[in-house]
Amino acid sequence: MMLAHYHGSIFNASEIGRSIGYTYKTIQQYADILSGTFMIRQLRPWFENIGKRQVKSSKIYMRDSGIFHTLLGIGSEETLLLHPKLGASWEGFALEEIIRYHQAETEECFFWATHQQAELDLLICKGGRKLGFEFKYSSAPKLSNSMRIAVQDLKLDSLKVIYPGTIDYPITEKVDACGLEGYILKHR
Repeated sequence: MMLAHYHGSIFNASEIGRSIGYTYKTIQQYADILSGTFMIRQLRPWFENIGKRQVKSSKIYMRDSGIFHTLLGIGSEETLLLHPKLGASWEGFALEEIIRYHQAETEECFFWATHQQAELDLLICKGGRKLGFEFKYSSAPKLSNSMRIAVQDLKLDSLKVIYPGTIDYPITEKVDACGLEGYILKHR
């Protein structure tokens, strides 16, 4: 249940360990077991020599939205729409769908973040390409400074902002807003 509260966030095994009286190592071993059974995803950070301090801890996601919602006591769509983890729920669901669609292996999937607050939700490095993804529970996502920095610093081939809408539109030359369902159907 504690892991569900870290969904979409930097995983801090020491903090969980202190809360329940276990060591960092024990919590990490349990997390590794849950990763091995496909219950959670530990998304590793991407490091690039860009002259900025980068986050070096993994992010954690519950891989099954139904289990995630149950652990948080979310029993209906109405409850979800009012829950503070709505955005994180969307991020985890869309992230799993995009990884599955691209048939990306665990070692091809990363997130990227700097200590100066620039970040990228998902980076897939596959076939010599760097594909960036941001997940926004929004009706009309716009370019953020963080997205601009990610495209520039990581030299992304493209950045797709995945949102629950149905209209795809360009935001900049390399950044497009794409509805999740349309993205997967269009690129099949």
